[in-house]
Amino acid sequence: MSFNNNVMKDIPKISVVIPLFNEENNIRQLYDELIPVLTKLVNNYEIIFVDDGSRDGSFEIVKQFSLENKSIKGISLSRNFGHQIALTAGLHQAKGETVITMDADLQHPPNLIPELYKLYKNGYDIVNTIRLDTADAGIFKKFTSNIFYKLLNYLSDIKIEPASADFRLMSRKAVDAFISINEKDRFTRGLVSWMGFKQVSLDYFAPPRFAGKSKYTIRRMFSFGLDGITSFSSKPLRISFYFGISVFVFGIIYAIFAIINYFHGMVIPGWTSNLVSILLIGGIQLVSIGIIGEYIARIFNEVKARPLYFIKDKVERIDN
Repeated sequence: MSFNNNVMKDIPKISVVIPLFNEENNIRQLYDELIPVLTKLVNNYEIIFVDDGSRDGSFEIVKQFSLENKSIKGISLSRNFGHQIALTAGLHQAKGETVITMDADLQHPPNLIPELYKLYKNGYDIVNTIRLDTADAGIFKKFTSNIFYKLLNYLSDIKIEPASADFRLMSRKAVDAFISINEKDRFTRGLVSWMGFKQVSLDYFAPPRFAGKSKYTIRRMFSFGLDGITSFSSKPLRISFYFGISVFVFGIIYAIFAIINYFHGMVIPGWTSNLVSILLIGGIQLVSIGIIGEYIARIFNEVKARPLYFIKDKVERIDN
């Protein structure tokens, strides 16, 4: 009985998973804001920093944190595997009764954690967050984000709230379900929505980044969007099929029209109609092939069955 009690005492009430990529100018401030919140909320916690192939001194700072505080752990991945894989790596390491995922740029405010934990105590397995606004987000980013979520929800069989973030709390039961999913091209927000469980969302205003620039370039945002759509919908394949059928029907109608004109002697030599037809049909074919190629690429990634990531280094203070 005492053995079981000791084991229970060793399980953190809260694990916080924080992916890092070149965040050396942010994590000290994040640490200073996060620790008072956690110590006031629970008597046993852990913070897991996941260094996703940083080229700066981020992981060296994590090592220093670990010397200062036995609740701080760090893993360093062998290269940059991407934010979604880094999140998954941290969830694999987390031992807590609940797990909170958040970014290191302080746009996920630590002072919101007590509200997340309160909702968990009220019976929710997953507490998501919704950004009402982001202080330093430009018009273009807000516009494209809005379009992406509308498109995703139209194409997908699951519903994802617009402006949802990877700042959330999950119960142990939900975390175990999440890490049992072995997909390579991971879209965490979609997977969390797909899993079910009892979920709720909490609104918040995101402050500006404390330091540095966002790692989500236009190319990364586009790739992230493709992962989201192709992971949870086969509708693009159907749309390309419908396009093909429509062009085929249009081609038959146009062919009948051309034959009638031919027999009535009304054929006018010209290249415009031919050129338009070729460009239209060729464009649709190329788009359809591209859509099919995206799905084939994802199948290719899955059948290779490679590990999601490799760990290069670990840091954890173990007191005797």
